[in-house]
Amino acid sequence: MGMWNFPQRHERRFRAKNRMKKILTVCMLVCLSCVLRAQDNVIDEIVWVVGDDAILLSDIESQRLYMQNEGQRFDGDPYCVIPEQLAVQKLFLNQAELDSVEVNENSVIQQTDQWINWAINNVGGSKEKLEEYFGKRLSEIKADRKEQIMEQQRTETMKSQLVGEIKLTPAEVRKYYNQLSKDSLPMVPTTVEVQVIMMEPRIPFEETDAIKARLRQYTEDINAGKYEFSTLARLYSEDEGSAARGGELGFMSKGTLLPEFANVAFNLNDPKKVSQIVQTEYGFHIIQLIEKRGDRVNCRHILLKPKVSEKELNECLARMDSLYKDLEAEKFSFEDAATYLSSDKDTKNNKGLMVNQNYESRNNGTPKFEMAELPQEIGKVVYTMNVGDISKPFTMINEKNQKEVVAIVKLKARVEQHKANIVDDYQELKKIVEARKKEELLHDWIIQKQKKTYVRIADGWQNCDFQYPGWIKE
Repeated sequence: MGMWNFPQRHERRFRAKNRMKKILTVCMLVCLSCVLRAQDNVIDEIVWVVGDDAILLSDIESQRLYMQNEGQRFDGDPYCVIPEQLAVQKLFLNQAELDSVEVNENSVIQQTDQWINWAINNVGGSKEKLEEYFGKRLSEIKADRKEQIMEQQRTETMKSQLVGEIKLTPAEVRKYYNQLSKDSLPMVPTTVEVQVIMMEPRIPFEETDAIKARLRQYTEDINAGKYEFSTLARLYSEDEGSAARGGELGFMSKGTLLPEFANVAFNLNDPKKVSQIVQTEYGFHIIQLIEKRGDRVNCRHILLKPKVSEKELNECLARMDSLYKDLEAEKFSFEDAATYLSSDKDTKNNKGLMVNQNYESRNNGTPKFEMAELPQEIGKVVYTMNVGDISKPFTMINEKNQKEVVAIVKLKARVEQHKANIVDDYQELKKIVEARKKEELLHDWIIQKQKKTYVRIADGWQNCDFQYPGWIKE
């Protein structure tokens, strides 16, 4: 981003060398395109060149399929929109390379696995259907998606660094509000605040004993050399995120793991040994050390979860129905019941009040939820409730640990959809102003970066209404 301070003569030499480098790069890329197109069963084409990077027709097609699979709508011709999006991303990635911006690889792997599982379910529930949809093997789809997520994370990190912290005064927010006509005031969606009490069905000793027996058998088979730990993890572990990787979690710090799990994992020293059985809120685990690096550890685990029978679920529903009647009779408050009886650690210390943990939500970190942001089972119940109402017991899946629980909810507050006003929606308006300032700063940065970056667009791909017209230089 800095400006060169060369004397004029040296600057001419530098530009001449830079032009020659770009010419050689384009020649190389054009040759590569010819090779790609000459290969059997491969039809590809270089359609854009941004700096030293090429955008291939196959890149655009892959991105189109990803967006289509995720239900995203194209704001215009996808063969104009997508290559420009990829070109903008390459500007940020180039700057990220210059500034040595890195991302957490474990986070990338985790998001990749989550996306693969979601995509398989989205196309019909089988790996074969996903491969048919994308026309690639699963390993290729996974590798492509991992690279995309890594690039997206580097891009977002670079944007944050370029923008920095935006500080607004109340006067700036009021000025923005006063400049808006009533017709252009943003709509604030309906939000609710919800309290919840969750109760886990009791698991019979026979079930937990059976799970522990299975884990002990796995340990004996591993120690006897009958099976590899990773093989059993792939076959039997109920942690979907790590099972496909042979139970490997990647390097983790102590604070990112559950305390019970971390205490055992960080005390392992021999990669050939298997830990004792560890119980956490997710179920029962055995752990194997892979490697330690300073204050981080990489290990494998096998997770087995106790199964809830119809009998235990009905008994839990009966207990919660009794609690519901006591709450209706006002024998004690919902807040006290949540604090002393709820099994949900995230809400019981908050008097049952749920907090929005959706990082993409405007309400992240607050007790406010738009209806679509609530867990589906809670959303269905809350939709027809009035403020102060307490629901009857219902079953749901706790999103944190994926356990089936019985829940009761109370609608603490509801604010209906309305036009934003400075009194009730100051924080909302502040976020809008911050977002606009960020957009302006990034827009200006892209315009300046365009001027310094070599861009070549192939014939037939230039006739587009680009968001940033500076791609085609006169």
